[in-house]
Amino acid sequence: MASHAPTLVEEERLWAQGYRLVAGIDEAGRGPLAGPVVAAAVVLPLDERPSWLSLVRDSKVLTPQKREHLFGCIERDGVTWGVGVVSHEVIDRRGIAAATRLAMREAVEGLALRPQFLLIDFVRLRNVRLPQKSVVNGDSLCLSIAAASIVAKVTRDRIMEQLDREYPGYGLGRHKGYGTPEHLEMLQLLGPCPVHRMSFAPLQALHRLL
Repeated sequence: MASHAPTLVEEERLWAQGYRLVAGIDEAGRGPLAGPVVAAAVVLPLDERPSWLSLVRDSKVLTPQKREHLFGCIERDGVTWGVGVVSHEVIDRRGIAAATRLAMREAVEGLALRPQFLLIDFVRLRNVRLPQKSVVNGDSLCLSIAAASIVAKVTRDRIMEQLDREYPGYGLGRHKGYGTPEHLEMLQLLGPCPVHRMSFAPLQALHRLL
């Protein structure tokens, strides 16, 4: 996967229109078979350009070490950032699309300053009454969204590592709940644990076999 460098084109257009607090929003964990979906919202500084911004990419193309480093930079230099965590129970009850939007709304509500405009990777938040724009492939194109993807990914990875300690044997800390061959094999051996998403097809298929 190419590590295309995201830009501030979207943010600069909005800053020029007078929107000073522009939040990028992204999620991590739509596809896994276990654990929560996590979203993050990040407002980058308007008047400063920290050197680490040139290193920001979509979290999926960064190593865990680079993500951790950049998370610390965002935590230190970002104007404000927030996260939303929605559990596997809500995912099973409401579906992953609705749960993802709920996590994004919680991330926005977690910001210390109310944003004036939202740049969101792919989706729209119809129940959030703020000006917003959905950006297709936003995590690879837009710096604020890419920064949010890093915060969401690091936050979720830390949660999955904790869940691995609580529910050993599945390898949750390694594959982070995704449907890897290792994960599917351990599901066959152990059955699901309390944080698996029972509404997802592999878990439903397994349930029919048990």
